[in-house]
Amino acid sequence: MALMDFIKKQFIDILQWTEDGDGTLAWRFPMRDMEIQNGATLVVRESQMAVFVNEGQVADVFGPGSYKLTTQTLPVLTYLKNWDKLFESPFKSDVYFFSTRQQVDQKWGTPQPITIRDADFGAVRLRAFGNYAWRVADPKVFHTEISGTRAEYVVSDLDGQLRGLVLQNISNAIAGSGVPFLDLAANQTMFAEALANALQPAFARIGLKLESVTVQNLSLPEELQKILDQKIGMGMVGGDMGKFMQYQTAQAIPKFAEGAGHGGGVAGDAMGLGAGVALGQVLAQNLQAGLQGGGNAGAAPAAPAAAPGVRPEDVMATLEKLGELKSKGILTQEEFDAKKTELLKKLI
Repeated sequence: MALMDFIKKQFIDILQWTEDGDGTLAWRFPMRDMEIQNGATLVVRESQMAVFVNEGQVADVFGPGSYKLTTQTLPVLTYLKNWDKLFESPFKSDVYFFSTRQQVDQKWGTPQPITIRDADFGAVRLRAFGNYAWRVADPKVFHTEISGTRAEYVVSDLDGQLRGLVLQNISNAIAGSGVPFLDLAANQTMFAEALANALQPAFARIGLKLESVTVQNLSLPEELQKILDQKIGMGMVGGDMGKFMQYQTAQAIPKFAEGAGHGGGVAGDAMGLGAGVALGQVLAQNLQAGLQGGGNAGAAPAAPAAAPGVRPEDVMATLEKLGELKSKGILTQEEFDAKKTELLKKLI
């Protein structure tokens, strides 16, 4: 009866895995009640590796090739099972296949801006996105740390963990590169290399190899981008505050007139335009006086020119405009205070 039961058993002669292209990383060979026949053939294709696990302990690891399973080809498993020099009977052992193909075009990005320290701007909130590629390099580590005893483990199971690692290391990559934000934005390859170097150890700890990282975009939030645009505008006029203020005034007059024009009809439009022109004149006069005073440090300060007919509402509008420029960092607190004092004197 025992002999009949033995004959009824099913034995495995060939162990192999044909990937189905669904992003599977680890696949356990289905054993059920079957046993591996002594001298069976193990086929590991290119871009694959196989791992034998005995009672939860990783034994032998096989790269691409065809193997006849004997005590010579399974030395660790032979030791774990305390076999003699040769084994004749079938045996059971969990066999896991791993795909070592590159997993390409994996997306990463910052769902919210992250704060970094920048040499030019101080604290900066940064957005970035791109893609990366990786592969399973050490199936033993990957099995013990990630996939475990699951019958199948796919790429999507790991996606969130890896994207988290990328985001966690962005700040370290920028700090390690020592490159200001503006230079990083102009040379995204440099940032990608710094990010890859920061990520390699984290990937290796879970049995993976990071093959490549690309950065497709680096940007600032909208409100910070506006301030950067203003700084760029200052650079384009060579730091000439007078020219920059004239440009700002010319941009502000149509908007000011348009807002006042909503008061109604031709009279409202005329009032708005008049107020806009007055605002431009006051800004230009005050700016010119400030530049003359700042550009002649050794000269006696010129007495403020009389401004007959200046209306209180014009002065207040000017103060509001100067306050806005101060809040954006275009005017310093000292420059704002000096202009405020000068304007308020005109109301006395």
